[in-house]
Amino acid sequence: MQDLKSHITKYAIECGFDLVRITGAEEFTADRDRALERINSGHMDGLPWFTPDRVARGADPEKLLPGAKSVICLGLSYLGEGETSPEMGTGTVARYARVRDYHRAMKRRMKTLVRGLEETLGKEIGAKWYVDDGPMLDRAAAARSGLGWSGKSTNILTPTHGSWVLLGQVITDLELEADPPLKKTCGACVRCIDDCPTGAITAPYVVDNVRCISYQTIENRGVIPVEMRPLIGDMVFGCDICQDVCPVNRKAALPGQPIPLAVNIGKAGKLDLKEILTLTEEQFRSRFQGTSIMRAKHVGLQKNACVALGNSREASAVPALTAALRNAEPLVRGHAAWALGEIGTTEALSALEQAQKSETDPYVLEEVEAALSRTAA
Repeated sequence: MQDLKSHITKYAIECGFDLVRITGAEEFTADRDRALERINSGHMDGLPWFTPDRVARGADPEKLLPGAKSVICLGLSYLGEGETSPEMGTGTVARYARVRDYHRAMKRRMKTLVRGLEETLGKEIGAKWYVDDGPMLDRAAAARSGLGWSGKSTNILTPTHGSWVLLGQVITDLELEADPPLKKTCGACVRCIDDCPTGAITAPYVVDNVRCISYQTIENRGVIPVEMRPLIGDMVFGCDICQDVCPVNRKAALPGQPIPLAVNIGKAGKLDLKEILTLTEEQFRSRFQGTSIMRAKHVGLQKNACVALGNSREASAVPALTAALRNAEPLVRGHAAWALGEIGTTEALSALEQAQKSETDPYVLEEVEAALSRTAA
């Protein structure tokens, strides 16, 4: 048994993973109950797919693979080399989204791992593999296996690669010796809580989903709350703040076999905001197909670009935002109006006054009038 486990660990590294641990297939009862409590308390509002039924399935490997005996927990770092200074007129993309679609990359590597094990054993094995788009409670499995420990931000923190890890699980009918959980904690550190600009981490290990910048810039299909817009800064997809400030990440190791970068995003993770506002639906799909950016959708990314330009307070952004006031999508027009109000130049006010005369959508008109009221105050 130990020889097989050692082989799995070594082979998983060869397949491109940075971290490998094993846990049993017993139900994650405590984690299930915590997840259900989060749903009941409203902390998962805005994620309609995160249901009690999904949690119940994801907490029990036996429901996902009848006859399950073990879970091979895998970690793949997505940390890139270095960071660039902020650039005027650009928006920032969270680090994990700067690589090509990690779901595909992770699943290809997990499939290679399973097929290689079958060749070694000379038989077919029962196995199902999951990344974060499946029901598996991935952080629960990672913590129980000792891959990492749960940080106060709810991210999994690993001793070697910090929190910059993508998590995957292979549920299998192979009976393998389980690894023990780590005896590490965050101690008295509360940097992630103190530095979260929106106060989304309401208490240690508790995140209010709708206050998270990642939710607002990715999952929210509607209006970004006015009070949250200034707090989003230049983020146009996701957020890394709680990870950037985490002391565990100061010496995080780089990946052994990194996922290739998304060509149209790059390691700097900067997008030209004015250019984003000019993209058609077809151009958006052509540019970002195969990346996580697709989750925000065309309208969402343009909406986020408006907010980032408003937060920049750059007068040079006014022509692009004025053009956005003629966008076919009310959500884009409304957020462009807010941004023009934040910039507040004579040219911005003129664009808002013109929109006040011509706009017919009630929501957009409300944004225009609110922007004019702020500049008049």
